[in-house]
Amino acid sequence: MNSKKEIIIGFVVGLIANVFGTLLYVLMFSDFGIAETFQMAIEQEHLGSLLALGAILNLIAFFGFLKLRRDARAKGVLMATLLTALIILYYKIF
Repeated sequence: MNSKKEIIIGFVVGLIANVFGTLLYVLMFSDFGIAETFQMAIEQEHLGSLLALGAILNLIAFFGFLKLRRDARAKGVLMATLLTALIILYYKIF
């Protein structure tokens, strides 16, 4: 039971890292606001690329949990990364 809790914590950390990474990328490299950047990414079909760039922070969380020997949390971050990959795949196909 404790392992499931650790995986959920890692999953939530992975989602938060992805959202934070995406917003950080938008704030650092876009000349427009957050809403305008997302709207343009949707119109130009680049939302998947934007999400992929945001997922880079998941690497830090994943390897940080591995270094701290929190394997279940690292597994949760990996699951969040796979969810992001499936969302990106969906945007690329449809």
